[in-house]
This record gives sequence, C-alpha cells and structure tokens, in this order.
Amino acid sequence: MFYWVVKAILGPILALVFRPWAEGTENVPRAGPAILASNHLSFSDHFFGPLPLPRKVTFLAKSEYFTGRGLKGLVSKAFFSGVGQIPVDRAGGKASERALTTGLRVLAAGQLLGIYPEGTRTPDGRLYRGKTGVARLALESGAPVIPTAMVGTFEFMPSGRHWPRLRIRPGVRFGQPLDFARYSGLESDHMVLRAVTDEIMYALMNLSGQEYVDEYAQQAKSRARAGRRFVPAARRPGPAPEAGRPGVTSGSGPDGG
Repeated sequence: MFYWVVKAILGPILALVFRPWAEGTENVPRAGPAILASNHLSFSDHFFGPLPLPRKVTFLAKSEYFTGRGLKGLVSKAFFSGVGQIPVDRAGGKASERALTTGLRVLAAGQLLGIYPEGTRTPDGRLYRGKTGVARLALESGAPVIPTAMVGTFEFMPSGRHWPRLRIRPGVRFGQPLDFARYSGLESDHMVLRAVTDEIMYALMNLSGQEYVDEYAQQAKSRARAGRRFVPAARRPGPAPEAGRPGVTSGSGPDGG
C-alpha cells in the first residue's frame, strides 16, 4: 500500500519538475513474473525506472540503505522498505544465495523483480560487466528478462551529487523481452550463466548507448581508490552472437557471480 501512496504523491511531482521520458513500456508484461535488468547510473534510477509502469517493481537494493544510524538511517529504512526494496548483502557467498532465494520468491509470486546486474553504480557513466546472479534468476524462475536502460541519469545526478541538474531530462528504455528457455536445466553451468549474463548486458549496451567495459564496476572503484589508473582502449562492439559475449573493452579481473 505504501508503495502506491508514495508513487501517487511523488509521481506527479517528478513528472512536473523533471519531465522524465520513457520508451518501450509496452515490452513490460502487464501480468506475471518478469525481471527488469537495468544499468545503474545514479541513485535516481530507483525513482525514474519504475515511474512509468502501472505495476509495482520490487528491487534488490544494497543493505546499506537499511542499516544506517540515527534519524537519517530510520528514514532511509522506512522509505526503502515501504516502496518494496529488499535489502541485499553484497558480501557474496551465503549472502548472495539468500538474495537469489528472495528474488525467486518475488518472481514465484508473479511480480516484477528489478535488479542491477553490475552490482553497483557505474563510477564513470560506462557499462560494466554483469554479475551472473541475474542469469540464475532467469533460468531458475523461467521468467523473461526485460533489458531496462536508464538514460541521462548519470549526468542528471551522478554519484556524490546531492542535487539534480534540472537541465537534464532523465529517461528509461524498456527493450524486447529476452527468453532463455533454451537453457532450461543448465542453471548450474557457469559458462551458460556467463553467456546469458553477457547477452543481457549486450542488450543493455545497445539500448543505453554506453561504452562497455569487460571489468566489474566494483573492481574499477577499488582501483580508483588505490590510485591505480587503468584506461582500456575503447571500441564499438559488433553484433553479439547468440548467447555470446558482447563486444568488449578489455579489462582485468577474475570472473565472478
């Protein structure tokens, strides 16, 4: 109930002040489970992604939104809980398994599940390598994946900025549903999970127009904090083979879930 109250209040205000736009809303099913796999440019993605949809979207959100202290922490926890966000511990291992179980429960209830395959916000506006949790959710649930590309929100409100730039109109594009039924029963095959994840990221790259970097965003952030500079050579990737990897900008680091 709180979700719809917040949307009824905030929706018209956001529409009037920021003039967000949306394309491809017809690609999101009006009933039944589906996974909205989105790039993650800005904190504002939480608002402008679900805004044009008539259905509630439950997002897997980082647990830090729910564990803050003081008045700010209480307000944050109340808000994100009220709008249907589910806390996810990003430590990996058993915490990741619990997050997947929670996501599968949402899909089994016939709801829309939102997830950011990159695992964190982009540090520089580029699209980073996706983690394979989104593929596991798709294969184990059988739900279609809707590539959801946020556009302009990095310029609108990049990480660290407290106020948006009013001259930027944030937008969202919903792509054609991706069906991975051909991989049914292969959800334990890591090569299959990687191929499915890369196909999703390729679709996001095409929808968003972002440069793709074959490296995890968290690794890029850690390197930046350590003062180590790595600038991969950019190139525009060509068409992706079926279930293949997107054309990439080379990066470093091990594969991971």
